[in-house]
Amino acid sequence: MERIDANALDLKDKLVYLNRVAKVVKGGKRFSFNAIVVVGDGKGHVGIGLGKANEVPEAIRKAIEQAKKSLYEIPIAEGTIPYEVTGTYGAGRVFLRPASPGTGIIAGGGVRAVIESAGIHNVLTKSLGTSNPHNVVKATLDALKQLRSPESVAAIRGKQVQEVR
Repeated sequence: MERIDANALDLKDKLVYLNRVAKVVKGGKRFSFNAIVVVGDGKGHVGIGLGKANEVPEAIRKAIEQAKKSLYEIPIAEGTIPYEVTGTYGAGRVFLRPASPGTGIIAGGGVRAVIESAGIHNVLTKSLGTSNPHNVVKATLDALKQLRSPESVAAIRGKQVQEVR
């Protein structure tokens, strides 16, 4: 897959989930934080990152840096996805279905954040299995990574774009 330069894109970040974890030590509990962040330009580029640190802003900053390093290009056809797809990660499964213009984004939580950051405006989604934000976000990205544009499919098959659609 081709490397995408994060500096060339106008990326916006969205905090999906912030988790406080406690480590029990001799003097009591020591707290640290996990942050899941989605970055995207709203034009077909999206990435996710997980940051861990002892302070919230540092965890978010680390997550944003990781998300910028893991950008993927998503094919968007007329404001929606080209076809139905199901993504899995661990026990999380996310089903995405194209929708007609005016439908909007029918999704919740982490799925909505990934879809909005990618720049998809009309889509129907269903989250199946676990509701763990880590797995749901990664399953959504897995589904989006499976998508291929009609142009790339036509090139692989050696046909015209009209024959593929």
